[in-house]
Amino acid sequence: MRANARCTGRERRIMNNCDGDGIATLQGCSRRGRKNHRGDAINSCQKYFSASLLALLTQAAFAQSAPPLGGASNFAALGGAGVTCTSPNPPLPAVTISGGDVGSLLADPSSVTGFPPTGTLCSLSGTVQLGATAAFDDFLAAYNTLAGISCPTDAAHTLSGDLGGKVLKPGVYCISGTGLLTGQLTLNGGANGIWIFKAASDLTPIGGSVVMAGGGNACNVYWQLGSAASFDNTDFVGNVLAGSAITFTGDGSSLVGRALAKTNVTLTGANIAACEGSKGKGKCNQGVGNGPEGCDPGNSNQGDPFRSNDELGGVPGNPGRKGDNK
Repeated sequence: MRANARCTGRERRIMNNCDGDGIATLQGCSRRGRKNHRGDAINSCQKYFSASLLALLTQAAFAQSAPPLGGASNFAALGGAGVTCTSPNPPLPAVTISGGDVGSLLADPSSVTGFPPTGTLCSLSGTVQLGATAAFDDFLAAYNTLAGISCPTDAAHTLSGDLGGKVLKPGVYCISGTGLLTGQLTLNGGANGIWIFKAASDLTPIGGSVVMAGGGNACNVYWQLGSAASFDNTDFVGNVLAGSAITFTGDGSSLVGRALAKTNVTLTGANIAACEGSKGKGKCNQGVGNGPEGCDPGNSNQGDPFRSNDELGGVPGNPGRKGDNK
């Protein structure tokens, strides 16, 4: 194990196995340090490793892995009682949901309204899924997993009031009382960092925003709420798992992530850019592979499977040139 302890002066002479950067190894500390009757080197290393171990243990206590969302990961918005797109008066910018499905635990078609093919108030790149029992069960499992994570007791990971103006590293944070957001909350960490926020009650951002910094991924942010979330003119990120309803209002609220609620999800003038789900993206082969129809450029079967490049023995076409698979 390598320690970030630099060998300087007399310790450099004692520890001959320092590398080119003057970095001492633990082995060097223990072996060479014993030969120093004054014990300077070994004492220095002991102090360093004690501090390093404490830092690592503290960091590990707050580190968490992302809870699996299972089938719920394919949804931009999923509600136990349904998802509704409403039209405000006066009209706000159109509601857009991209990259994911919209679904309800209920099989009743009226539980999802405002979306194609029956509605025109919201645009949707995915599909409407009714009676999404398996996905909803996966959402509940993830919700309960997050709820079971213990809250840190230190002040840095215990939040209250307005979260605006804070810069937070990856870790587990618990919010006491109602979580507010009227300014900018910055989540600063690497691409693999995980942020988990647990609120015993509700979350009510008004005019605030959450931004990622340092390469952090919005899809690695999780908000587990004891009750509801209400986003008013707010730019938000993360997977929002609410104990009751999720509501978007205001002039163009947005979410990069997922809105998963035990009851209703209601969108008014909001936009959701969903994280990639478990269905993922199929691989496209450029012209002559066995990719799905509609994927290989230039090889569409034009309605006739025997004109395809590979399905049912069709003849390959010329990639990128319409009509060349003759």
